[in-house]
Amino acid sequence: MTTSTSLSSETPAQTPAAPEAPAVKSEGKTSLADRKQSALPVLEQLFGFYPHLFGAEFLPLKRGIFQDLLARHPEVFQRDSLKAALAVHARSTRYLQCVAAAKARHDLDGVAVEEVAPEHVYQAVVELHRRRQARTQDDLIPKLRAQLSAAFEASGLSRQDYRERVQPADEAIAAVLDEALSESAARIARQEALNKAFEASGKNPREFAEMYGVQERDVIKSALACKRRAQAASAAP
Repeated sequence: MTTSTSLSSETPAQTPAAPEAPAVKSEGKTSLADRKQSALPVLEQLFGFYPHLFGAEFLPLKRGIFQDLLARHPEVFQRDSLKAALAVHARSTRYLQCVAAAKARHDLDGVAVEEVAPEHVYQAVVELHRRRQARTQDDLIPKLRAQLSAAFEASGLSRQDYRERVQPADEAIAAVLDEALSESAARIARQEALNKAFEASGKNPREFAEMYGVQERDVIKSALACKRRAQAASAAP
């Protein structure tokens, strides 16, 4: 996934989640480097006002942050230049990394206000993969598959619901996603079966592991994974 003028709809050049502002209209032959350079003064202002969001560590921004900035700093920011700067920020690798990590979205005061949507995590993961793959001859598909599997399991969604939410347009990426979902389904089934047997046994992890010839760490890992999935499922929209 590479960048485009839309930050929320998936195309071959999408970026995840544009909570910051409406998309900026195409600037014709203006290069990405030129757009970054022109956005630099506004980005520096944003860093000065909000180093906790735009500083050494980026955080996902809440939806509507563009309007919040205009309302809080009406004499500082111009609509078009702020829109362009936020678009550059949202397409940056560092911002994509924090979205891919599924960190919570934050408001201007640094308060976590909402979770990043599963489809936005997916979009960030795929875009980062495409950028990395473009710089190396190594096959990064196994890493992408593992990241998509982890993102799916963290979402708390069913396989069908997750597939419908992310709607991959690229056939090659869709194939990797399906492989990731299959691997997750098999792993989840094993964990659920192990945890069900453990809970029914009335034993502690060490006793259960010795009784059934499994690793104690696997018993604990399965129990924690099942608990996390249940929590994620209860929090999923």
